[in-house]
Amino acid sequence: MADIKDYIAKNKDRFLSELVDLLKIPSISADSNYKDDMLKTAEAVKKKLLEAGCDSAEICETPGHPVVYGEKIFDKDLPTVLVYGHYDVQPPDPLDLWDSPPFEPVIKESEIHPEGAIYARGACDDKGQMFMHVKALEYMTQNDKLPCNVKFMIEGEEEVGSEHLGWFIERNKEKLANDVILISDTGMIAKDTPSITTGLRGLSYMEVEVTGPNRDLHSGLYGGAVANPINILSELIASLTDENNHITIPGFYDKVEELSKEERKKMAEAPYDEEAYKEKIDIGDVHGEAGYSTLERASIRPTLDVNGMWGGYIGEGAKTVLPAKAYAKISMRLVPNQDWEEISQLFKKHLESIAPKSVKVEVTPHHGGYPYVTPIDTIGYRAASKAYEDTFGKTPIPQRSGGSIPIVSLFEQELKSKIILMGFGFDTDAIHSPNEHFGVWNYLKGIETIPGFYKHFTEMSK
Repeated sequence: MADIKDYIAKNKDRFLSELVDLLKIPSISADSNYKDDMLKTAEAVKKKLLEAGCDSAEICETPGHPVVYGEKIFDKDLPTVLVYGHYDVQPPDPLDLWDSPPFEPVIKESEIHPEGAIYARGACDDKGQMFMHVKALEYMTQNDKLPCNVKFMIEGEEEVGSEHLGWFIERNKEKLANDVILISDTGMIAKDTPSITTGLRGLSYMEVEVTGPNRDLHSGLYGGAVANPINILSELIASLTDENNHITIPGFYDKVEELSKEERKKMAEAPYDEEAYKEKIDIGDVHGEAGYSTLERASIRPTLDVNGMWGGYIGEGAKTVLPAKAYAKISMRLVPNQDWEEISQLFKKHLESIAPKSVKVEVTPHHGGYPYVTPIDTIGYRAASKAYEDTFGKTPIPQRSGGSIPIVSLFEQELKSKIILMGFGFDTDAIHSPNEHFGVWNYLKGIETIPGFYKHFTEMSK
């Protein structure tokens, strides 16, 4: 693999510059004010796919944000790899917690990234990781190293639940036909401990609105006699978990997959330092469901978290108001066998049933996705493992992730393909948070490793 190392060394500055340019575009799918930037980003991705060697690339309209599709097909008798990624990013809020503007990328060193890391919204999730595949294709096409066909499907709605990707897939199954789907939107354990993600949690995302009086009231004249929606909402949320941090929604755990003692023991073999874990995120202690380790809580167990809560007066100074409304956004991470639509209905039914008559509660499901587990005995997994062995010099560890990629289970259902999750980020990269970043080493290591997957997958498919 010396030739790809030479290619990366010669083109390192350009690879970084091109990614920086992509990161400058605020492609925030959740905010309609950035619709033009979404289109601008799609155009930029299309252009880079063509420059990298795709024979064709196009921007495909959907009822929402467009999908960028590209392909290089040179022998229909050879295997076809479908690369999935997304060009949309999370909103950057809260802006005052960023050390540098989220859409003005900077590269700076840190203890974890002595070679430097790119700080910008989308650096790791997912522009940086998606762009590794574009640069890997460039290397393979320019050096006659592409051993099979490749297709790209880069969407613009992953951060809002991939609402219209199913619509696109249903209408383009023949175009998207493949032998394996390759995704880099996950992470790895450490530089010296490569890993392949073998499982993702599902997701159910809800919004709750609690309404009390028909207008904001004076808290002195009405306080103590009229229900305060913020107080009630706080009580409702607090009741959703018990003293063991076990979720109290009836039926919530009915279909949860319980891993065997042997599987849990295997998971525990992954390197983990709890003191270092706490130090990295500056917490005094870990917290979670009784009876499970921190790694298990963050991967194989379901969760319920408040993602945002608001209502009443939050401006400067004081205003003694009893608010008319209170709101919360709540997400539940799900594990194998849990159906996100069923869980959404259980949540809605439970919250509405326990609300006091003094308020009205409205629960709105937003989006969700199913959990996914990929077997480690497939050609795709074995090819990925060999690719990591080539570049890291050791066999990667199979690891379940706590994150969600809502569309992954649909890929297997609709396209009848297995999914391989080759992620190169770290859990310290602050995705979805201020100061998101992606290590320069990680970015270049991904470009170096990905061509090996194509090589081994083609050879193993013969």
